[in-house]
Amino acid sequence: MKSIIFLAPPAAGKGTLSEYLVKKFGYVHISTGEILRDYAEEKESLAHQLEKGEYIEDDIIIKLVTQKIASLPKNTLFILDGVPRTLKQAQMLDPYLPSNVIPINIEVDPSILLKRVLGRVVCPQCDRNYNVYFKEFKPLVDNLCDDCKISLEKRSDDTEGSFLKRYQKYQESVLPIIKFYQEKGTLIRLENKDEDQNELIKKLVEVIDDN
Repeated sequence: MKSIIFLAPPAAGKGTLSEYLVKKFGYVHISTGEILRDYAEEKESLAHQLEKGEYIEDDIIIKLVTQKIASLPKNTLFILDGVPRTLKQAQMLDPYLPSNVIPINIEVDPSILLKRVLGRVVCPQCDRNYNVYFKEFKPLVDNLCDDCKISLEKRSDDTEGSFLKRYQKYQESVLPIIKFYQEKGTLIRLENKDEDQNELIKKLVEVIDDN
């Protein structure tokens, strides 16, 4: 199987796909956010940058990510989540990646993404996500977490305006990255034309399974 660089717009289901691969095939999920937070515990200046939402230098991000990859046991399958975010990061990261890593661009119609955002509700206790618009993601009882049996909440930034801003920003940053991997001949495109997340999982497994 292949290790993965996920390129995916907001609400594309990257988290669900990653969770499936971790549970089903033992992938290691490498989150840039988690790595930076862990490192910030040792570096007070970085902690202040994260708190303020300031830009973190590409050198620091790539160094931490490549160190994490190098620390994994040989032949460990992994998912890169949150990097590269810019063309420069993609170029810096590329020489350090094993040969079995493939960038996968998940393409979802913006109308479906918006529906996912507007319908998303979350358990405040266990952080489990649900969606009132999609049958497979609805709670068993309306507005109650299946596990915790407490009321679900809507995130304050799950609005149409917030989504459109994030989606436009993502498009602007990801297009040069997509072109970079296309020119290398390594980019895999996964189209999710409908609302079925299970179908997307099926397509993904077909792509990463090289047996």
